[in-house]
Amino acid sequence: MDWRKIYSERLMSAEEAVKKIKSGDRVSLSHAAGDPSYIVDAMVANHKAYKNVEIVHMVPLSKAEYVQPGMEEHFIHHALFVGAKTRKAVEEARADFTPCYFSQVPHIWSRTLPLDVAIIHVSKPDEHGYCSLGVAVDYSFHAARAAKLVIAQVNKHMPRTHGTFLHISEMDCIVEHDAPILVLNPPEIGEVEKAIGEHCASLVRDGDTLQLGIGAIPDAALMFLKDKKDLGIHTEMFSDGVVDLVNAGVITCARKNLHEGKLVATFLMGTQKLYDFVNDNPMVEMYPVSYTNDPAVAGRNDNLVSINSCVQVDFLGQVCSETVGTTQISGVGGQVDFVRATALSKGGRSIIAMPSTAKGGTVRKIVPFLDEGAAVTTNRYDVQYIVTEYGIADLKYRSSRDRARALIDIAHPNFRAELKEEFKKRFNTEY
Repeated sequence: MDWRKIYSERLMSAEEAVKKIKSGDRVSLSHAAGDPSYIVDAMVANHKAYKNVEIVHMVPLSKAEYVQPGMEEHFIHHALFVGAKTRKAVEEARADFTPCYFSQVPHIWSRTLPLDVAIIHVSKPDEHGYCSLGVAVDYSFHAARAAKLVIAQVNKHMPRTHGTFLHISEMDCIVEHDAPILVLNPPEIGEVEKAIGEHCASLVRDGDTLQLGIGAIPDAALMFLKDKKDLGIHTEMFSDGVVDLVNAGVITCARKNLHEGKLVATFLMGTQKLYDFVNDNPMVEMYPVSYTNDPAVAGRNDNLVSINSCVQVDFLGQVCSETVGTTQISGVGGQVDFVRATALSKGGRSIIAMPSTAKGGTVRKIVPFLDEGAAVTTNRYDVQYIVTEYGIADLKYRSSRDRARALIDIAHPNFRAELKEEFKKRFNTEY
């Protein structure tokens, strides 16, 4: 097979490629830093040619103009995770949201949401005609295999990550466009996040394998791991903080019993420092989310520690990580996948961390009851450690009363008295 001949025959402009999308098609877009924004922009520019094109993806980092008011006749957005660019459209019912564990998103393509088109973002082909999906393997690999039509943006700036590749012959339309990969700058880490990070780090031991969520709290935890030895990574994503710990000799993956010596992930978001680090780096292996996030797979890592954040925790230990009341603000992501993986892991531990308050200290985040309409993301049977800036509550195998007491002890001091009163009403006993 002469892949170069195939490449030249299928090479076209973005404008030509998006004309192959038809009204009524269901289209998957690679997400996060893998967002194929050049082709997406061409598709949006061609919007008058479409009616009811369904756009399915998780987090967009680019403009996401297909969800703007006035586009409803042309595009229907179907969110599998709600991001900042799509939140308002979901809230205003101009888009819809489907709850789904990240590990199971690829199953959707063959079950409830069969794909007509997959738009993906790949590296330049190697000498054998294989391209890397770079910073976003996740569900994009399965989408490319499931869709009737695959449109690929080939970009020399996309890192060539090891582990998973697609051959040129698996792409129907090839669009060359070189542009820097979208970046996510590090979050601001304040004193509260540092305190939470230090508590989280105290639960990590030498040789542990880490799963990290996204945001200031997981990044803060990394800041306090510099005295640890031989940490490993098996996660859905990682960012710049992991690079710093690899360079410091803290993360070596040497004690991992699954993919020994390798940092394993399914997508990446960070700055150019991260993308330079992972480019053609044999220490980094990227796999589809159906593998990385499968609890039965991730749980094969001994001493797996998951660190994720949330919105609210109630007295029973029910964790809401994706809604504020009835408003969907994000999604489950890999939180539950990895909480359950830690339960399967020999020596595993799961940590859910959050500031004790929100909105400048006026809203408590440890509550007797979740807000009306709030979704339970991690249920009370799965939860283990809850962490705030005021300490650690171990809820595993503890009674409802003991859970509530432990949570009140790490609530903000300004709210503890009223929480104790509510405890008495709830459990008909003294705190």
